[in-house]
Amino acid sequence: MKSTEKTIKYATPYDFEGRLPFKQAVPLGLQHVLAMFVGNLTPILVILGVCGAADFNGIRVSLLQNAMIIAGVVTLIQMFAIGPIGGKVPIIMGTSSGFIGVFTSVAKVMGGGVLAYGAIMGASIVGGLFETVLGAFLKPLRKFFPSVVTGSVVLAIGLSLISVGVNSFGGGNKAADFGSIENLCVALIVMIVILVLKHWTKGITSYASILIGIIVGYIVCAVMPLFLSTTAVNAEGVEYTKAWVLNYSQIADASWFAVPKILPVKPVFDMRAIIPVMIMFIVTAVETVGDISACVEGGMGREATDRELAGGVMCDGVGSSLAAIFGVLPNTSFSQNVGLVALTKIVNRFALSCGAIFLILCGLCPKLAAVISIMPQSVLGGAAVIMFSSIVTSGIGLIAKDPLSTRNVTIVSIAIGVGYGLGANSAALAGLPNWVTLIFGGSGIVPTAFVAILLNIVLPKEKKEAAE
Repeated sequence: MKSTEKTIKYATPYDFEGRLPFKQAVPLGLQHVLAMFVGNLTPILVILGVCGAADFNGIRVSLLQNAMIIAGVVTLIQMFAIGPIGGKVPIIMGTSSGFIGVFTSVAKVMGGGVLAYGAIMGASIVGGLFETVLGAFLKPLRKFFPSVVTGSVVLAIGLSLISVGVNSFGGGNKAADFGSIENLCVALIVMIVILVLKHWTKGITSYASILIGIIVGYIVCAVMPLFLSTTAVNAEGVEYTKAWVLNYSQIADASWFAVPKILPVKPVFDMRAIIPVMIMFIVTAVETVGDISACVEGGMGREATDRELAGGVMCDGVGSSLAAIFGVLPNTSFSQNVGLVALTKIVNRFALSCGAIFLILCGLCPKLAAVISIMPQSVLGGAAVIMFSSIVTSGIGLIAKDPLSTRNVTIVSIAIGVGYGLGANSAALAGLPNWVTLIFGGSGIVPTAFVAILLNIVLPKEKKEAAE
């Protein structure tokens, strides 16, 4: 009788509520960390470089450490909720790359240095609180986000990420050996392992196919130096290390334990930074609505509720303000992990919480974080292409929720054609004011959302739809 009761307590990985055995929950949570780890740290490195890396040598490690801890904490808030804050949805939170464009502009306006980074933190605190208010009033605004609009945004998110996945597939576009046979083979091996485990096995090997595929990629990269040279010479005659080589020195140099620092950079409240950043927070709220919609649709097979969307957006805002207090860029829903949920259908909160706790441990134990940080881009790319493509299909699924009427087809066509097309090719906006390029350029997500919402308001509803 006791053993029966113990068995009943356990849920399946496809149930949001309920506990899994640790032997299942830990690897399923860990694969989410592997999917977002590099993307969680990269935006900070980029903005530190823009502001002037020389000024941040003393706190760089602290900022990266805090980024992992905050991502884990905000993810837990998103999944379990504190009052109205948190959507109770299987969303992984992390440092947003969507703010890189506007933060780069702010850094230039503020003259760079610690002052510029402090202004970014001050603007993030204010902007996060502003997004929290938006989330609180999301229900009356929900009519502006029917499935045809959120589906178009989700589709744009997936399309924008596919190129990121392909760049990783080739070894990272900054790699000297980008597109080499070695990088492509490593990525292809990871992809094949994931597909085989996902579709030809059952149980934990199928659930954790992404994690196992990445581990196999690590093993392949560890073995390759026995048969291949780890260095090559470029066209200028300069020797370089190939992108797939594991850098074990990072693990050796990392410390075992470090305490996070509060306010490593003093916030500066300057309207030159606050205004453009607040505009960007409106955009990221729309993107979060799309991410949650894609996650719930792809992982749970239903539409997100008003409560889930409002709580999720409020968590975005509060998490971003909290992140800024620790010197970290805004935290938002991570589209990479939305793709992982859509691919695996694994939404169990206990499993994802294990990943969030692992992130916190990584922040407290830099040596543990170093093991993941040395992951070659080609290893990540083999998994990323599959995951990001799954977001595209989730977007198509959302769009197909309603009948494909002439009106809906027009909204999707124009939003993706004009919105995503212009956003993904920002050079076409070069003749417009700088603030337009700042907001709409560089990513197809923002203009797609803008065009889809506008058309949904302007285009007359068809008779059957209006009657409903």
